[in-house]
Amino acid sequence: MLLTVDVGNTNIHLGVYAGVGDHARLVRDWRIHTDPHYTADELAWAFRGMLGDDIDQVTGVSALSTVPSLLRELRVMVPRYFGNGPHVLLEPGVRTGVPLLVDNPKEVGTDRVSNCLAAHHEFGGPCIVVAFGTATVVDAVSASGEFLGGAIAPGVNLAVEALSEHTVTVRKVELMPPRGVLGKNTVEALQSGILYGFAGQVDGLVDRVCDTVPGFDGDDVTVVATGYLAPLMFDECRSLTDHHPHLTLEGLRLVHERAKANPRRGK
Repeated sequence: MLLTVDVGNTNIHLGVYAGVGDHARLVRDWRIHTDPHYTADELAWAFRGMLGDDIDQVTGVSALSTVPSLLRELRVMVPRYFGNGPHVLLEPGVRTGVPLLVDNPKEVGTDRVSNCLAAHHEFGGPCIVVAFGTATVVDAVSASGEFLGGAIAPGVNLAVEALSEHTVTVRKVELMPPRGVLGKNTVEALQSGILYGFAGQVDGLVDRVCDTVPGFDGDDVTVVATGYLAPLMFDECRSLTDHHPHLTLEGLRLVHERAKANPRRGK
């Protein structure tokens, strides 16, 4: 079994895959809150607690972290607690098969690379990936699987916290659709502004990509949503065509299979 680990700024998403290649399937997944102060040992014990008896069946690990302090701890934890491999830690320099057509490829978050790899594998291209997490990220993948770049905006929860923190009368509200776009009370007005405002932002960015980027002006463009807030936003965004809740984990699985097939070309 393959353990995939996506360490993000807000959540750590784990998944266990059984089988390989076209027969691989996600058996189970978990999310826990990210603590940037976790040590390698604390990460391992948290993972062991969720895996339970399945931990003895883990034969490989594929992981990434967008949190630098936890990336360092993953480098220690994986070989210490999961043996000598085959393991892959996705970081700049690891070959994924995704050409990064940007000014500085090392600046591209590895979660974005993993998402684009999985999106092209799952849906083909051209494809637009919208990741709803701590930030809202809109990335474009060409028909041939190239990462073309993207747009990054504050995430939904981040905007809610900032609004609550910097205003006296506004409080945090439950993120759910209000009765209508015109709120009849403060809570509904906030819900409308947040949900429909962010939906309009996503739709606007997707429209601009389709209007201005060559190869994205046809009817064959897939716009896939992922991230822990995707279920909240999917029905509110008219531009989204698909929802893949485990896109990053799927990309990590593909990176691991590539590394096993080409062990000398992992870097």
